[in-house]
Amino acid sequence: MMPTDIFADGFRTDPYWWDAAPPDDEGDAPPPEQVDVAIVGSGYTGMSAALELARNGVKVVILEAERFGEGASTRSGGMMSGGVNIGKGGDIEKQFGRERVDDMLSEARDSYDHVEEVIRRENIDCFYARTGRFVGAHTPAAFKAMAAKAEDLNKYANAGAALVARERQRHHVNTEYYHGGMTVDRAGGVHPSLYHKGLRRACRAAGVHLSAHTRVEGIDGPAGDLTVRTSRGPVRAREVVLGTNGYTGKATPWHRRRVIPIASYIIATEPLGKERVSELFPDGRMIADTKRVLYYFRPSPDGTRVIFGGRASFQARTALETAPVLYQYMLGIFPQLEGVKITHAWNGNVAFTFDRVPHMGVENGVHYAMGCNGSGVVMMSHLGHRVALKILGKTNRPSAFDGLPFESRPFYSGVPWFLPTVGAWYKFRDWMDRRAA
Repeated sequence: MMPTDIFADGFRTDPYWWDAAPPDDEGDAPPPEQVDVAIVGSGYTGMSAALELARNGVKVVILEAERFGEGASTRSGGMMSGGVNIGKGGDIEKQFGRERVDDMLSEARDSYDHVEEVIRRENIDCFYARTGRFVGAHTPAAFKAMAAKAEDLNKYANAGAALVARERQRHHVNTEYYHGGMTVDRAGGVHPSLYHKGLRRACRAAGVHLSAHTRVEGIDGPAGDLTVRTSRGPVRAREVVLGTNGYTGKATPWHRRRVIPIASYIIATEPLGKERVSELFPDGRMIADTKRVLYYFRPSPDGTRVIFGGRASFQARTALETAPVLYQYMLGIFPQLEGVKITHAWNGNVAFTFDRVPHMGVENGVHYAMGCNGSGVVMMSHLGHRVALKILGKTNRPSAFDGLPFESRPFYSGVPWFLPTVGAWYKFRDWMDRRAA
């Protein structure tokens, strides 16, 4: 099949999720001259922080450069987990100590429960289901290493993790690609744009001031008396919360130097029917794997399509350009999908950190929560909430992700010029691992 044959009639380069809940600028108004808290960014971080603050009588504004929900929060795969990806690919125990890592995993468990509670409490109809996850081992060595990971997830995050031998993996994903894997029960799936729409609705009802098309150009002044310079005029605030994650820009250079924006690309197939999709995902789990350049995929919330994502390029490429690459990745997992067409292809920036863990803290009077490392639905919702509790003085104890050393690298300004080289090296190592296996 030629690459041009994979596109269905009406193919779009907008997220599949936007068909049901596109970003909007409903309630947009110029920012007020003065507020208690100004929040930069309208993703899960910003919305979660704003909702908690407003419900506690705080005058808060969300400043969004585009429409509300334009960024990664409505562009993800909608896969939810509680700690599976923390520190993936790095030795965080050596960096932070066993006790701190245990606390991170325990908080990741709590973060998952928190998001479930928000969805229930706010009555957000977003196809949420605790489906569980299957993490495929790309080599036999990766499968062996899963034993320690499963033990940690069960001990500290109560994740319900269990190893699955290769001969039994078809109970979870109908492929021979993996060498066994790990199931995680404390995991699920959600329609990410409907979830965000529900948070927007809750924030509006709580009285959050919403300013779309308001680009932040800089933040000045001492802690406690900050001025946020925007394209629609200055805003004075006692506190500022930065929730820009993979879209952190020049207005906040210290933060920009500490996150690595990486584009993640996703495609959605044409409707295949529930029976065919259930043959691919027998128990409906979300799927990811252990490769350095991972794949992640799932059934659509209505069970009729395959949603397939991965790092299709480490250079600036459009969703149209990378769709054929993802299509071939998908056929590597599911050769039985040969001939199926795709209706949507899109991308969004995730934010990685140099130590592979999320961070929250305060720098120059600005609160931040960033670095989801590809697991933003739960973690950024949770950390936005935790920042709000910190501002309100309602935390019983500090977050395990608060105040960690937040490293950058020499000569790094926030533009990841090294990604093509690093990405090619990671892909080569994955290929060598697979070949050796």
